[in-house]
Amino acid sequence: MNPSIKKLYDLANKPSRFIIGLMSGTSLDGLDIALCKIEGFGQETKLELLKFETVSYTDEVKNDIRSVFSKKQVELEKLCLLNPWIALLHAEMINDCLKKWNIKNEEVDLIASHGQTIYHAPQRLHRQTKFGNATLQISDGDHLAVATGIITISDFRQKNIAAGGEGAPLAVYGDYLLFSKKGEDRVLLNIGGIANFTFLPGDDTNVICTDVGPGNTMMDAYMQERFPGKHFDEDSLVAKSGTVNEKLLAALKEDDFFKQSFPKTTGPELFNLQYLQIAKQQSETVSLSAEDTMATLNRFSADMIVTAIKDCIKERSGLKIICSGGGVHNLLLMKHLQKQLIGCTFLSTEEMRVNPDAKEAVLFALLANECVGGNVSSEELKTAGILPVAMGKISLPA
Repeated sequence: MNPSIKKLYDLANKPSRFIIGLMSGTSLDGLDIALCKIEGFGQETKLELLKFETVSYTDEVKNDIRSVFSKKQVELEKLCLLNPWIALLHAEMINDCLKKWNIKNEEVDLIASHGQTIYHAPQRLHRQTKFGNATLQISDGDHLAVATGIITISDFRQKNIAAGGEGAPLAVYGDYLLFSKKGEDRVLLNIGGIANFTFLPGDDTNVICTDVGPGNTMMDAYMQERFPGKHFDEDSLVAKSGTVNEKLLAALKEDDFFKQSFPKTTGPELFNLQYLQIAKQQSETVSLSAEDTMATLNRFSADMIVTAIKDCIKERSGLKIICSGGGVHNLLLMKHLQKQLIGCTFLSTEEMRVNPDAKEAVLFALLANECVGGNVSSEELKTAGILPVAMGKISLPA
């Protein structure tokens, strides 16, 4: 028997596993590396975040990724070259972190790699009837496994699509296993480039996980275009100095995506600077100042999150909203949310022992854990309305 195959079998029977979760989102900030100790499977899962670090991408890496990111037409050779190159870059970052943490590679059981999303194309976006949902992430799992010597599970989104999903958001599995609580309605709100949330009713039925629209992606893109060298609106300083333009705000809210039923997915393929420019033309605000534009984009992200949450929770009260992602550091955005969602209690995942910046990487570690030993036919998942499917392709080091 291949020793790596035997190791996989043995992993499922170990009392606990050490798994590195990786996440690189649409903001292209860098690679989130979360080392987790995970015990059990399913609703018996217990997780401890042992180490976490975000390793920033250099401007050169960001530019290389942007050359193929969210574009309908790209240089095929460049895309082909980037797939293994990004994996080797991620492997180097992992090896460096493990060395810094004084942990040997052989002490890690699995790597769970989300990869770098290049294009997300649900049918509701591409609208080509002969094609179904599709998505593409690069950072080849085989290269990661060989370069680190650690069994790697990657490409999680493809199995979700194959089983009838849209490939995103996948947070529902980890949110349900880690954060659901009987008798208490909760929303796990993640504000990354795209904002998404998981609604966890206290009766464990009819769980909803959906994208809602832009989180940081349009604000970040606009800052990078108008203020070279700045990757985001630090401390919301630009947005705070502006005034929300109601005409532009109304135009931004007009897209059909917001009228579609839940669950749904989206990405920078829709919500980008071209989307902003079209909205400005429609609202006759092309000459709007950078400050007023940022104030409006900030409010736009907040309003669509609020609208989606209200549509899901209906008349429920006493809701706990547990936040994660880069957007939790945007104080103006969080102020808008708290002002509009009156009666809700806002918490950070930090208060549940999960760093809000690490949450997505942690969730992929959980998916890898379920892949090697979980019960994918779980009646609990079916009852909750969650697609019961094991996700991830397995790459062996040798």
